[in-house]
Amino acid sequence: KGILIAVGHAFFTLSLATGSIMAYGSYLPKHISIPKTSLYIAAADTLIALLAGIAIFPIVFANGLEPGAGPGLIFQTLPLAFGQMPYGTFIGTVFFIMLVFAAFTSAISLLEPVVAYSMKAFSCSRRTAAVFCGLAIWLVGFLTVFSFNVWSTVTFLQMNFFELLDSLTSNVFLPVGGLLIAIFAAWIVKESRQELGFTEGKLFRIWQICLGVVSPIAIIVVLLNAVGLIHISGG
Repeated sequence: KGILIAVGHAFFTLSLATGSIMAYGSYLPKHISIPKTSLYIAAADTLIALLAGIAIFPIVFANGLEPGAGPGLIFQTLPLAFGQMPYGTFIGTVFFIMLVFAAFTSAISLLEPVVAYSMKAFSCSRRTAAVFCGLAIWLVGFLTVFSFNVWSTVTFLQMNFFELLDSLTSNVFLPVGGLLIAIFAAWIVKESRQELGFTEGKLFRIWQICLGVVSPIAIIVVLLNAVGLIHISGG
């Protein structure tokens, strides 16, 4: 069960199935190796996650907080840590300012695929596409804010709008998107071998089987577990 949860988190942290990882990849210079870059990204992401876990979870257990609280832990544990260290107020302020910039740059990368598609589909400029797409997402964001106040009593499937959107994106859209991307990259894109730099046919075939067969099966298991069609218990 823990492995399935970790795989689900990987969809978020590696920007899988959101389009942003493809946007970054499409803007890479021709001489950059995609396999090496992918390994570097995965390794850096894993290292940062381990460091964050080492920093956060001791504080969680020491202060009796709920370890399964998710991303919200960063707003519970780190203020406690900053409050117990010298110059904690200054360090905490700088940290959360950096967190704002990290979130902002992530939002830009997530917006880019929509903007790029809109420019092509509607023959408009980048500025026009960015403004209209940004405003549309901003308005949808208001609905998630209202879920905690004026619309707190409005529910869909016993969930408010924020919880419904979070559940759909986490449990359905990301796995389905990852599944379609894996199949598309492995079996439909004819330039995959050339772009990945595989000189040996056997090595490319192994990659194709892993991405086009093994990965979809694993993603389907994650999807079925997330939506509750199968239940995998821990222990």
